[in-house]
Amino acid sequence: MQDALIRKLESFEELSDADRAALRTFVPRVRQVSARTDLIQEGDLPGDVHLILDGYACRYKVLPDGQRQIMAFFVPGDFCDLNVFILDQMDHSIGTISPCTVAEIPRQAIENVITHHPQVTKAMMWCALVDEAVLREWLVNNGNRQADRRIAHLFCELLLRLEAVGRVSDNSYAFPFTQHDIADTMSLTSVHVNRTLQLLRGLNLITLQHRVLTILDVEQLKAYCDFNPNYLHLRNARWSGRRQVPWLSSVQGG
Repeated sequence: MQDALIRKLESFEELSDADRAALRTFVPRVRQVSARTDLIQEGDLPGDVHLILDGYACRYKVLPDGQRQIMAFFVPGDFCDLNVFILDQMDHSIGTISPCTVAEIPRQAIENVITHHPQVTKAMMWCALVDEAVLREWLVNNGNRQADRRIAHLFCELLLRLEAVGRVSDNSYAFPFTQHDIADTMSLTSVHVNRTLQLLRGLNLITLQHRVLTILDVEQLKAYCDFNPNYLHLRNARWSGRRQVPWLSSVQGG
């Protein structure tokens, strides 16, 4: 688990041998969690920090009438709640989308490392800042793009984030999300999502079979939704060479 965490943090900051050694002193609990299971619920007292090692999870809220709004997706290597242990209680819930392998890191261990290892602190700040940047982009996406562009934009984002952690093959990646999940993310109805998926298929931009999404023409899909990945900050000069994404430089003029 520690190596997965180190790889995630070194995406943003170069860590020393001492930093890596400190991170390896973590003694987390790693557990297998079924799909559609809450890791923590709104109103709970935050405790351990959750790190997704495998699978997909989400951050969400449920309104009094039962409507759900998904506000973030978590993929392997993502912290779900890096700073929430500061709060008195959770103001949202975190649940799995697919079966997940989850590491639970004690809050005291996090506090000890960030107190004595400033580079680790900076790397964790990067993680939190990128989470905020993604949320800003989702607000723009839902508020200003048409439904088909919203969903296409999400597909591009997931491609890039999963490519960065080695979870993409030939522009294909696991896609366990239901139409209802997408609807709750994009503020659409499931019927609208279904029509939009049919449209994107009809334009020969994607296929979606057996819970695997394939982007047939990455460049066309990016152009279709005006996708600019700058908010993911993957062009940071400290980004590890092994984590380079082949099609990123063409988007940003690299």
